[in-house]
Amino acid sequence: MFCTAIASPVMPDAATLLLLLAAPHQLWRHAGAFAIGIAVGFLGGLFGKGGSAVATPLMSLIGFPGYVAVASPLPATIPGTLVASAEYWHAHLLDWQVVWWSVAWGVPATIAGALLSKITGAKLLLILTALLVLGFGISFLFRPTAVSEPAGGGEGDSESRPRFWHLRLVTVAVGVGLISGLLANSGGFLLAPSYARFLRQPIKKAFACSLAVSAVLAVPGTLVHWYLGHIPWGVTGLIALGSVPCSYLGARLAIRTLPARLERWYGLALTTLGIVFLVDIFR
Repeated sequence: MFCTAIASPVMPDAATLLLLLAAPHQLWRHAGAFAIGIAVGFLGGLFGKGGSAVATPLMSLIGFPGYVAVASPLPATIPGTLVASAEYWHAHLLDWQVVWWSVAWGVPATIAGALLSKITGAKLLLILTALLVLGFGISFLFRPTAVSEPAGGGEGDSESRPRFWHLRLVTVAVGVGLISGLLANSGGFLLAPSYARFLRQPIKKAFACSLAVSAVLAVPGTLVHWYLGHIPWGVTGLIALGSVPCSYLGARLAIRTLPARLERWYGLALTTLGIVFLVDIFR
């Protein structure tokens, strides 16, 4: 009997063999998702962005397919963004007027963008977004405008607002909201530089407001893409597991860094991100 069993082993079927062969690849890919969460969490806390826009090309690079790479980082950024935003709030850097106006106009625009994503092509929008990010990066590198934030300036000084401030703010919120919904990201990679350049906010306040608004803008986009069946929650959980503690560390570093130095770092990061976007689009 024993010899017969040795001589006649039960052969696995083709499906089992494929699963066994794919297991190491799946393991490394999921480890990569966790590592991406660590990277985007730290950079998001440091530079006032959710991180989903950075995560998407990286997820694609390590082999995740289309909508998984696009949609899975979006809900994963919400808890880390809230943690980092709380740190900026404790440092009295949140301008609540900017936050509430951005949310009021940005949320409907994000929902509209997410619904339009099912019927619109995104390539031209991706190219324009990459060029915009690259332009912001170059401007922060070569034309920094860093000023020191006042210790208790959480609410923002109304007398320092630029002309047509509300119109500028609504334009930024609607534009970034539409792009966020279409591209399934939280919009922080455009919100922070737009606040700094168009609303003339000090860089740390721009990061603080961007994080708070990004956390809210990510919610309607997440719900729509969940409804459309685009989100694999296991992968999303791995990204979130890496991003949450590192978002806190990134925010702590940003708060303690001199604004002028922070702008230079930010310009370098945006320039790199813009180049990566363009390479990923045309490869």
